[in-house]
Amino acid sequence: MAAEIVNPRSDSTDEGADGVGAPFDPAFDPAFALHRGGKMAIQATVPIRDRDDLSLAYTPGVAKVCSAIAERPELVHDYTWKSQVVAVVTDGTAVLGLGDIGPEASLPVMEGKAILFKQFGGVDAVPLALATTDADEIVETVVRLAPSFGGVNLEDISAPRCFEIERKLQERLDIPVFHDDQHGTAVVTLAALRNAAKLTDRTLGRLRAVISGAGAAGVAIAKILIEAGIGDVAVCDRKGIVSADRGDLTEVKRELAGFTNKGGLTGSLEDALDGADVFIGVSGGTVPESAVATMAKNSLIFAMANPTPEIHPDVAHKYAAVVATGRSDYPNQINNVLAFPGIFAGAMQVRASRITEGMKLAAAEALASVVADELSAECVIPSPFDERVAPAVTAAVAAAARAEGVARA
Repeated sequence: MAAEIVNPRSDSTDEGADGVGAPFDPAFDPAFALHRGGKMAIQATVPIRDRDDLSLAYTPGVAKVCSAIAERPELVHDYTWKSQVVAVVTDGTAVLGLGDIGPEASLPVMEGKAILFKQFGGVDAVPLALATTDADEIVETVVRLAPSFGGVNLEDISAPRCFEIERKLQERLDIPVFHDDQHGTAVVTLAALRNAAKLTDRTLGRLRAVISGAGAAGVAIAKILIEAGIGDVAVCDRKGIVSADRGDLTEVKRELAGFTNKGGLTGSLEDALDGADVFIGVSGGTVPESAVATMAKNSLIFAMANPTPEIHPDVAHKYAAVVATGRSDYPNQINNVLAFPGIFAGAMQVRASRITEGMKLAAAEALASVVADELSAECVIPSPFDERVAPAVTAAVAAAARAEGVARA
């Protein structure tokens, strides 16, 4: 009731941003009705019914717990929420398909991410939208906030700063730091690709993939595919294939060129697609049907741009054995919610100090295994609402953390 007083929910209309018109009318637009007052709240896990409850939950009882943690800092995991809560951190520079819209406008997405953590992984999460785009300021801010959290999920931070921020944070913190736009996308893509290859009687080692997009997701997908043993992968940006002979590459793309494109391809995306087994789109734009037609027989097309896939499913189905998108209204949705809740749940369950490549590979393998006995062209990845997903990923990540020596419980 107190929360309703502070932040009332109503069906009244509001004036537009200019103060005169274009009201945000919940009766007209259900999105505004759902978001009024925000999508989440903090809820106590213990009752405060009387003076005895109050004296235990707060002073004087709380002082005993504080003193114990001061003497033995590791007890913070047992007697606070630290080991169960993730900070969802953004600067609002790469929000969904909206781009650089700023921290305030990013909050509905960060709230959404937080409730997905809870709904699909049982993990509490707190949105933190920061009023800075400076990489070092973001790092310093998160480092100072870290004592309150058991993990950090970086979200919607533009490339290439996202790579630097993640690296510096993981170097300075002893809790998992995970940029979901990179690694969540990569894990789900690998899981779906494993199953698509299996369905078409191939192994990853026999596939040549082309990735359209050399941003956060494209780089991470390339890395995990190489780790998983893909035959070859070429990454394309706006200027064509990322190759060592190009003189316009950023530091990140120079590194990318060093471990991809073993075939030495040069030229455009269309050149790369000629004879390719796999297309993975994380860039937007449109791929001409004439280029799709040059791909290998039984190709696998993962066109994941939202809301408009790089290759429309109707076109993709003319040539591909398996088609996946990022949309929920088509089969085989490559959805990060299949990965990040279970990955954090598994890592935090064993108090892992970081999330390793081995843990990501284990998550992908576990995710693929959920539907391994149900494979079809329209089912190479489970639904986000499949109740088997989170337990499978959580268990696999926890086991991998122990095997890799980063678990502390």
